[in-house]
Amino acid sequence: MDGTDGAEGTAALDRFLRTDPADVGCGEAMAVLHEYAELVDRDPALAEAQYDGVVAHLSACGPCSEDLAGLLAALHD
Repeated sequence: MDGTDGAEGTAALDRFLRTDPADVGCGEAMAVLHEYAELVDRDPALAEAQYDGVVAHLSACGPCSEDLAGLLAALHD
């Protein structure tokens, strides 16, 4: 066994199975996050249409979503 208890392992498997196939993952999302943030600031609907994989990723990844929030805050400082 890997040391994971049953409930934790089940929750991890559930999160994995609910992953949106469009989700680009942390690496790709972080590579374009600054561009995405600037577009969200100007035109949120266009950002969602052009970066659908990033949108899918941000809906599932708290740390990347926090990074986006920081970038958006910096755009207004």
